[in-house]
Amino acid sequence: QVQLVESGGGLVQAGGSLRLSCAASGRTVSIYAMGWFRQAPGKEREFVSRIRWSGDTSYGDSVKGRFTISRDNAKNTVYLQMNSLKPEDTAVYYCAAKRVGGTDWNYWGQGTQVTVSS
Repeated sequence: QVQLVESGGGLVQAGGSLRLSCAASGRTVSIYAMGWFRQAPGKEREFVSRIRWSGDTSYGDSVKGRFTISRDNAKNTVYLQMNSLKPEDTAVYYCAAKRVGGTDWNYWGQGTQVTVSS
């Protein structure tokens, strides 16, 4: 099993920045990729970004050019640097991890709230 713990959420004004962290523990050797999703009230969960252990990254269209995902393998931690935040970025942000050979996201964190005021 893998446990994921997010941190770094909070309240920020539009145009500001936040950095989210996701620390993985447990059977981390089984992880192939980690990513971020978000869900705003009344909306479906949305893909934000992911990073494979190869370093390959991917972003959702709504965050391209503003968000950057990175990782620290030694700390089993993934970061999401969020710049130029907009009110529509307000959501609960969830960290997720995918096992080697997996097709779905197998592990999820509890989520951290990000609120962007206008």
